Amino acid sequence: MLTYIIRRVLLAIPTLFAISILAFVIMQLPPGDFLTSYAALLAQQGEGIAAEQLERLREAYGLDQPLYVQYWKWISGIILRGDFGVSMEWKLPVADLIWHRLGWTMFLAATTILIGYILAIPIGVYSATHQYSWLDNLINAWGFLGLGIPNFTMALAVMWFAYAYFGWDLSGLFSDEFRNAPWTPEKVADLLFHLWLPILTLAWDEVAVLQRTMRANLLDEIHKPYVTSARAGGLSESTLIWEYPVRVALNPFVSAVGFALPQLISSATLVSIVLSLPMTGPLFLTALQSQDMYLAGAFVLLIGSLTIVGILISDILLAWLDPRIRYSR
Repeated sequence: MLTYIIRRVLLAIPTLFAISILAFVIMQLPPGDFLTSYAALLAQQGEGIAAEQLERLREAYGLDQPLYVQYWKWISGIILRGDFGVSMEWKLPVADLIWHRLGWTMFLAATTILIGYILAIPIGVYSATHQYSWLDNLINAWGFLGLGIPNFTMALAVMWFAYAYFGWDLSGLFSDEFRNAPWTPEKVADLLFHLWLPILTLAWDEVAVLQRTMRANLLDEIHKPYVTSARAGGLSESTLIWEYPVRVALNPFVSAVGFALPQLISSATLVSIVLSLPMTGPLFLTALQSQDMYLAGAFVLLIGSLTIVGILISDILLAWLDPRIRYSR
């Protein structure tokens, strides 16, 4: 297993290089660049910018150089100095813009995934072992609602209900008086008061998808001969279900862990916009729209890194969960 992990880590290095090259090239595909978008925005606002000033800005940002030179300056700065460049739109170092938002994003995403798995597994197991019961039908109906109603729509509905009937403003993670205040017990309480809505919203469709996946996987396992043999051997039903078919049914869950975190980070963009959350999604969307290549490229590189690390973790967990899987062979 150790040899396998070392080999995967070494393979991750050229993979990240390939991701960075692909991301940098894709960001150059739309016509124009950041300065073109900036000049068009000034024109819409009734302002203008001289061609000489645009040319000076192009030289300052290195946009007048060949694409491979721009890429090498960017990627060598990341590797040698940990410098992700300067955001063209915000005029600030990219690292200063993303690390704070990335921390909140990782926290909310990890909490949502944890809650999703904790709730979805027992719900899916109960639904599969009580197939076609009234509670199973109710769970299935809720699952279809969770899949059919977008999470940002539910966020809007809950925000309206909370404000209309209780006068609660649930936007953001803090109230105005605590947003820039130092950490105190009152600020922690205010965070917890605002935190339940984004977690509930993000976990809404996550639990709906996972519990239906667990139900389908377990229904495929509980009718197999090894389950019948174990039941004939006198094992109690709860021990039988949780010891054998549930462990096998968890394999698709574990193998999908690698994609859960980057997928959740990407899909939370609309929710973070609706709830005014300090997450990476809105900033990433703005960077793509304005063709801020250093800021957008940093986000793509980070999401790619999360995917690679997540897949490695899921492979290790899969080998631990299923004795039939051995990477050392």
